[in-house]
Amino acid sequence: MIEKANSGNKNFAILITFLRERQGFLEEVRQGVKLPSKIISLLVCSSLFLAIYGGIIGAYHSWMQALSSAVKLPALYLITLLICLPTLYFANIIFGSKRNFPQHVALVLTAVAVTSVLLFSFAPITLFFLITTNNYQFLILLNVVIFSLTGVIGISSLYHAANIVLEQDGEGSNIRKKIIRSWLFLYAFVGSQLGWTLRPFFGTPDSIFQLFREREGNFYLSVIKSIMFLLGFRS
Repeated sequence: MIEKANSGNKNFAILITFLRERQGFLEEVRQGVKLPSKIISLLVCSSLFLAIYGGIIGAYHSWMQALSSAVKLPALYLITLLICLPTLYFANIIFGSKRNFPQHVALVLTAVAVTSVLLFSFAPITLFFLITTNNYQFLILLNVVIFSLTGVIGISSLYHAANIVLEQDGEGSNIRKKIIRSWLFLYAFVGSQLGWTLRPFFGTPDSIFQLFREREGNFYLSVIKSIMFLLGFRS
């Protein structure tokens, strides 16, 4: 038990170091210093924070949905990373990057860590509205805003981190900058669609528990429908 506690404290200590001293942390990633411990710590802490937030939004429906969402929300971010990371790595390698795959993993996990910490900080607000309102469409849109805001900040932090970790000098540097920008759009697009595929996270009121729903429509159409519903355009 003591060893597990020490391990947990170490993981959080590394995360706090990243949040407080981001420049130095990213410089160590660029140099390949203690990459395994950094990767494990960011992965563990991010998964925990995402699981907590997923459990809170799932509790709107039932304890089964809470458990399901606590698993699916970390899976959403990590599967998106697995899908998109090879594209970033090999595209950079082709155009002259000398950074290895673990360095790319650590780099992308910093963005997931930032996003997860922000979501965790919004957890009390989300819980407050879950307790005080039963308006399903409002809760959906509230979380679309929260996820969009935290996602934009996470992606922005990744872009700045990439400029430190992925060397930008030498042949192909301009192309690599364009690759990073394009990849960020790809990452956001894949993540939003994967989130739609893994739904429900809340669970529709008065419905039975569903682990997954049938694939229909897409994320963007669902947001438009929720906005129209709140504005009174009910079909």
